[in-house]
Amino acid sequence: FVVAAPSGAGNSSLVNALLQLDAHLDVSVSHTTRAPRGQEQQGREYWFISVADFRQMAAQGDFFEWAEVHGNLYGTSRRAIEDRLARGEDVVLEIDWQGALQIKQIFAHAILIFILPPSWAELQQRLTGRGEDDAEVIAQRMANARIEVAQARHFDFVIINGLFETALFDLKTVVHSQRLRYAAQQRNKSQVFAALDLI
Repeated sequence: FVVAAPSGAGNSSLVNALLQLDAHLDVSVSHTTRAPRGQEQQGREYWFISVADFRQMAAQGDFFEWAEVHGNLYGTSRRAIEDRLARGEDVVLEIDWQGALQIKQIFAHAILIFILPPSWAELQQRLTGRGEDDAEVIAQRMANARIEVAQARHFDFVIINGLFETALFDLKTVVHSQRLRYAAQQRNKSQVFAALDLI
């Protein structure tokens, strides 16, 4: 599952809440060259590394995808994803739209979910309300959001995060419904399928 959104749309809060509700879901922690914000911790929200280390990892093919977002580099570790998939776990990637489209090319079965704000005014208010960025940074994030939101049409599902509880229910519904697909059920309930001569 790949969740993308413009900055301030609430994707991190939604993914964190989903993880609290779903024990069969694990999030992949991305690498980034940006500095930690607020209460962020190494290895929890991100792996914070230098630009030189990031570029070396990218050159070695250590990332499934990577992109420059808001002037910083972000990447998804190849090893972390492969290990989780090998164990049969569902994985959530919380990445930008560029990375999401790269992941879809690698994993045809990946489910892309885009989180939209209910309005531009609400997005601006959320970015300002965080109190983490100055006016210039917020203006840049709003400009980038116009480009990011235009990419929603490439995603499988779109969730509008107006009311948090409703958006969380929608996200949970997408995840649950994908687990009921024939191939997923055949993989996860192989004993039942075998007993019914479906394998």
